[in-house]
Amino acid sequence: MARERFKVLGEGSFFGRMVYDRVIPRDHFLVQLREMIPWQRFTYKMVKYYRGRAKEGRPPYNPAVLLRMLLIAFLYNLSERQTEEMVNYHLPMKYFVGLAVDEQAPDHSTLTAFKARLLANGRLGAFEEMLVEIVRIAQEKGVHFGSIQVMDSVHTVADVNVEKDDKRQKEGKAPRDPNAHWGVKHSRRVKDSNGHTIEQKEYFYGYKAHVSLNSESGMVTSVVVTPGNGHDGHQLPRLLAKDLAQDVPVNIVTADRAYDDSDNHYLLESKGIHSAIRLNDYRTKKKDANKQVWLELQSSPEYKLGLKERYKIERKFGEAKLGHGLRRCRYIGLLRYAIQVFLTVIALNVKRMVRLLLGINFKGRATVAA
Repeated sequence: MARERFKVLGEGSFFGRMVYDRVIPRDHFLVQLREMIPWQRFTYKMVKYYRGRAKEGRPPYNPAVLLRMLLIAFLYNLSERQTEEMVNYHLPMKYFVGLAVDEQAPDHSTLTAFKARLLANGRLGAFEEMLVEIVRIAQEKGVHFGSIQVMDSVHTVADVNVEKDDKRQKEGKAPRDPNAHWGVKHSRRVKDSNGHTIEQKEYFYGYKAHVSLNSESGMVTSVVVTPGNGHDGHQLPRLLAKDLAQDVPVNIVTADRAYDDSDNHYLLESKGIHSAIRLNDYRTKKKDANKQVWLELQSSPEYKLGLKERYKIERKFGEAKLGHGLRRCRYIGLLRYAIQVFLTVIALNVKRMVRLLLGINFKGRATVAA
């Protein structure tokens, strides 16, 4: 029976190993990440998206090699062209990818083709599987997942000049990014000139990533992407279903007021999960037959405990935007934005794993450039 065939790389040569062993510190983040993760599991998962399952035709790069190279791009917030250049001269990166010291990195266009192949043959399934596998590996390695899940959304601005795009559309041309939409970036209550409380909204044009974060481990367990006008609260059932399918021990779900939908509260109750979704004021301040129910929820220890954990997801979003480029879309279109989100959260998760299990902190792009 034919076996998968991949390009033979020279990392394991005697000379290559000797140079790597003498030059790269054993406690380097990329060395430990390379050795901690059983990368062959990703090969098995991704090869099914290759024509002939990589058993015929010219041998391609092992998909795990290309995945590691993409992770370099998202860990250090590099373009794919920059990633190719960095891997060619940065020894720890070259070791992490799996190349010999004198071996050239795959061309940046190979990374583009790799993403396109996975998307064409599996839609987002391949990227979803990668995230699930990272969570599973973390569980197997001993990362402890607690019982509180924090859910929220983070917005990403489309790679579009809005003024030019408006002009294009007035001329009858298609928008540069047909999937992007206007959405609410921030909403806050302020007093108007008459002393009345009004809601003030700030808008953005782009997409949203709806995220479920395990509070104790600090790892992202599930993701859903929508255009910018996607309703936060409507994504809770999908996120919860993904978490439960991974045997994440969910006992409390906490989220902001955008998730305060009766259907969400009832769904959680039906599954024996405590709701710590922050209640809108009308639940407890207006005369209503269910007012007492909401007051009891608000005073429960689970509700109070859950709300105390919400800050952790805001911190994670800040890390994703400032360190890993999630402030702005890398690509055009919803599906390609989803690729950016999945690879970003996988990068965040592997950083967290290495820190939790080995006590090694990731040093970002500024350190590499220096």
